[in-house]
Amino acid sequence: MKTTTLKAWIQASRMPFFVATFIPLLIGWLLAIKVHSQIRPVRFLLVLIGSLIIHLITNLANDYFEHDTATDSGEAIGGSRVIQEGKIAPQTMFRVIVSLYILAFILALIIIFNYQLYMLAIPVCFAAFSSLFYVAPPIRYGYHGLGEVFVAINMGPIMVTGTFWVVAGQFNWHSFFISLPVGIMVASILYYQSLPDMITDARAGKNTLAVRLGRKKALPGLISFFILIYLGISALIISGLLSLYSLVFLFSLPLIIKLIRIVISTENWVILDQHGKYVRMIYFICGLAIIAGICR
Repeated sequence: MKTTTLKAWIQASRMPFFVATFIPLLIGWLLAIKVHSQIRPVRFLLVLIGSLIIHLITNLANDYFEHDTATDSGEAIGGSRVIQEGKIAPQTMFRVIVSLYILAFILALIIIFNYQLYMLAIPVCFAAFSSLFYVAPPIRYGYHGLGEVFVAINMGPIMVTGTFWVVAGQFNWHSFFISLPVGIMVASILYYQSLPDMITDARAGKNTLAVRLGRKKALPGLISFFILIYLGISALIISGLLSLYSLVFLFSLPLIIKLIRIVISTENWVILDQHGKYVRMIYFICGLAIIAGICR
């Protein structure tokens, strides 16, 4: 593979966002180790590979179907823009998406039937459905302000609880409760990343949650995400599901304040895309705080 081609696929993958997948899986794995003393690295590796493939498919499908609707064209800054820049042909991307779905399906079958986790097929099918129809017709739930809801479900309960399920061999409600703020944390990333594209999304008929709220309510919406994250982690600490080590999440407060000030002081919200690192850092700190609360 040529260097330019490899760089194009790396660009399309949007690898910096893969941390949003790794942390929920790690949380589920560590919970299984703590509760059932089950390490089972092979099982975790299968889940990790399958989840990363689904995440990659979601990103590629977003590029492919948004290209058809021209949502990521012109002044829009969403997506990886590899198709718009002529780096990857749409037909090539479609073939890769289909190939990856087949690979993910095979991995899912191996996990479900080899470990006799037949009920796991339900969340697996939901995740596969979500990865495709975020922007794919005829559903395109991302165009109806439901992107954050589906992301929260998939990156929270399904990934955390699903990983626990595979490694431990059984479902666990503790993993479900711990997964709730994790899902909201990932949804906050998606929500923030939609702010710079509010105008272009609205023009393209993509009514994201931010578009539906409008500029006046978009900032309170972002603050609401952070409040829910803090309340969720605090509730887990108070209930004893996480130890006091999870109070490390408070170190994200200066970043939250900084980000809110940036949004308030920025007239042209397209510029907010340059500050997306802060919402990812907030997620990373809160994720590490939950991990610390599990391990101690």
